[in-house]
Amino acid sequence: METVDCIIAGAGVIGLAVARELSRLGMETIVLEAADAIGTETSSRNSEVIHAGIYYPQDSLKAELCVTGRDRLYAYAAERNIPHKRCGKLIVATLAEQVPTLKGIIDKARANGVDDLVLLDAAAAQALEPSLACHAAVLSPSTGIIDSHALMLSLLGEAEAHGAFLGLNTEILSGRIEAGRFVLQTRDTSSDTNYEIAARHFVNAAGLGANALAASFAGLDRRFVPKLLMARGNYFSVTGKPAFSRLIYPVPEPGGLGVHLTLDLNGGMRFGPDVEWIETKDYRVDPRRANHFYGEIRRYWPGLADDSLSPTYSGIRPKLAGPGEPAADFVIQGPDVHGVAGLVNLFGIESPGLTSSLAIAELVTEKLKRTYV
Repeated sequence: METVDCIIAGAGVIGLAVARELSRLGMETIVLEAADAIGTETSSRNSEVIHAGIYYPQDSLKAELCVTGRDRLYAYAAERNIPHKRCGKLIVATLAEQVPTLKGIIDKARANGVDDLVLLDAAAAQALEPSLACHAAVLSPSTGIIDSHALMLSLLGEAEAHGAFLGLNTEILSGRIEAGRFVLQTRDTSSDTNYEIAARHFVNAAGLGANALAASFAGLDRRFVPKLLMARGNYFSVTGKPAFSRLIYPVPEPGGLGVHLTLDLNGGMRFGPDVEWIETKDYRVDPRRANHFYGEIRRYWPGLADDSLSPTYSGIRPKLAGPGEPAADFVIQGPDVHGVAGLVNLFGIESPGLTSSLAIAELVTEKLKRTYV
């Protein structure tokens, strides 16, 4: 049975970013992915937004890693010609009673080190975006968008250039911790064959599958494995000439950031995600949910035409807190938490995971370097 330095479960943006970091250190790294391509779930089924770091509680991992990751990501994309745009966004109060919430958002952002937000009255906001309806807005100039697939291809290319290997169609069935290494039972789904592989270090970046994978490991105390909750976010699009040049966000809602307007790199408009709590993984978009979208969008864009929304795609957030509960922070568990040398588990990596990906990879690497000889 082959033993390598490190195995990473999951070839989403987090797993690939970690693979890039570890391979550059000279660690023999293998990324195992159950799907037949990279980044097919949470990493590509999102808004592709580079977040500024505005909403998250002070001193949380989300706040720290988003702000650091944002700067890393802009620099990385510019250096490697990854399509991206620092387009900015407006967070809008569509009701007069929401204006104090905007001021609170500015205060929270400032505590997180985001000091470029500008509070605008309705006239100033509409001067920037004539189609907008609001009582006030916050301008975030450091928010942007990025081609997530191009980013993942770049991360994979760098990892492979430093000797990392990607194994697609490889499902990790279970694992055990023995003799200072991690032994994985895997199945090649393309040939329906099973095999074992071992590593001195293991990074669980399996996204929606991370909780179940950790629970399958013999030798890891189950009290360190949180329960997974899933919230589907549906997206709808509008064809035609874009009505906005910036992203438009309502004030946040429980479980998400509200039905916001994002732009793709060609200027196309899409709306979402909403929050739909689900029990099983299902990416189907119910066209009837557009009825709710029309009402939410028209609060800030009253010019949205009837019958103009088309369902496009959905994504599923790996949640650690349920409806009505305070939003959970990222959970990035190293040996200092669970006591297993060489193991890092990542749970609940939802938004701003894409923005934070390079910073998360640095943190994971630091946790592993303490046991890497």
